[in-house]
Amino acid sequence: MFSRLREDISSVFERDPAARTSWEVLTCYPGLHAVLMHRIAHGFWTRRFRWLGRFVSHLARFFTGIEIHPGATIGRRFFIDHGMGVVIGETAVIGDDVTLYHGVTLGGTSWNKGKRHPTLENGVVVGAGAKVLGPITVGANAKVGSNAVVVKSVPPGTTAVGNPARIIDGEQAQRREEKAGQMGFSAYALSSSQDDPLAKAIHGLLDHAVETDRRIEALIKKLESSGVSVEDELATADKFDPKYLGRIVD
Repeated sequence: MFSRLREDISSVFERDPAARTSWEVLTCYPGLHAVLMHRIAHGFWTRRFRWLGRFVSHLARFFTGIEIHPGATIGRRFFIDHGMGVVIGETAVIGDDVTLYHGVTLGGTSWNKGKRHPTLENGVVVGAGAKVLGPITVGANAKVGSNAVVVKSVPPGTTAVGNPARIIDGEQAQRREEKAGQMGFSAYALSSSQDDPLAKAIHGLLDHAVETDRRIEALIKKLESSGVSVEDELATADKFDPKYLGRIVD
């Protein structure tokens, strides 16, 4: 019991630079309190004291703002940062070294009995406000961006962003995501709207390319009307097709 508690406190220091002392973490971190109370509630639940397990989880929600169903299975070194508004459903399965930020929902999409909540494998990070819904699997060391809505499984080691979530898994795609962040968007932060940050950035570039093509065509016409000869290959160059690229982004 105490070894698990020491693990939990150490994981806070590893993932939260604001943590100062073990006493502060033990007394002032609602995410830690919710995890500790869940272990008690889960113990009652697995021993078929179902009402008692639900009552302990209800008390945990009242004191921490974090709702974890006592039936949920949670691994070691689980860290909920800030925590307010986190909801974890009954059949959710969470591996080791998983991190959730505030406002995360691990929810179901069906009223049927059985497995209806997601599985988060080891090392997963879920950003603030994200919704991971249904009996899907988020693979080991994957990341879910803030406010993403994930309804399909996420492969290990990849990043899911947007609504509905889109998978970013290649080196080039990762570089594009970093560039989108430099333009004022971030996979882990709220933008002025809820659009996919990368798609919004690319659509801005597409709009700019269309306007550039329009100006070039107007310039060619002005040159030709003034008697300036324009090479055939310049006048008949392949035109930029924004609709095709737009469909790819969407």
